[in-house]
Amino acid sequence: MASDPTSTARRARAPSAGPGAEARDDAPWLALETATPLGSVALGWPDRLLGEITMGVEIRHSEALMPAIDFLLHRTRTLRTALAAIVVGAGPGSFTGVRIAAATAKGLVHALGVPLHAHSSLAALAAPAFQDDRPICAMFDARRDEVYAACYRFDAARREIVTLLPPAALAIDEVLDRFRDEPIYIGEGAVRHAARIREHGGDVALTPPSIPRASSLIWLAGLPEAGRVHDPAAWEPEYVRPPGAERVVT
Repeated sequence: MASDPTSTARRARAPSAGPGAEARDDAPWLALETATPLGSVALGWPDRLLGEITMGVEIRHSEALMPAIDFLLHRTRTLRTALAAIVVGAGPGSFTGVRIAAATAKGLVHALGVPLHAHSSLAALAAPAFQDDRPICAMFDARRDEVYAACYRFDAARREIVTLLPPAALAIDEVLDRFRDEPIYIGEGAVRHAARIREHGGDVALTPPSIPRASSLIWLAGLPEAGRVHDPAAWEPEYVRPPGAERVVT
């Protein structure tokens, strides 16, 4: 786990909290992302990050998540009761990792009486790579020649994300046959299948992070009408396929 938070800044307008619990404009948002072996928690606003903690692959998310949250809040001198909202990565990915983040987020929302926002972990992976209007296909390795994949285009004029392919577990060739050479492919799944993607004329991005970051979830939550969960108690993440079919990452 990283010893110091890092800072970045992105512009976006914070959305209305909607019915029920109301988000405070002056209070930071806490984001949780544990869909992949390298998890993270972040604190801040859509246009200003206070800090972000990364949890390494040697530590189980079930053991590391709450200590990481406490460490981040302590280092930024933020009380839990001062949080405006919780933002969670909704998967897909490791069934156990996604479930841990979802349960923790729902528990915090219930205890604190704050709104819950949820976004696909694949959208969080894609967010740093958005450029112009070229599609981004985000991929996690799902083994057996399959990937967890989703494809998006960012409409800068309307400040919204257009979903071209919703999160799904697909054979890599099925994704490539749908889009051919138009998108940029990112993520660990894209890196693993880079040769096949290039054979189809596609581009594999190696510069953006190959994992989703919690700070990207906060940016996504700042887009208009984005990700608000109106019934947190009933909400479930995007597991995509049964837990027995997942690769083991906890």
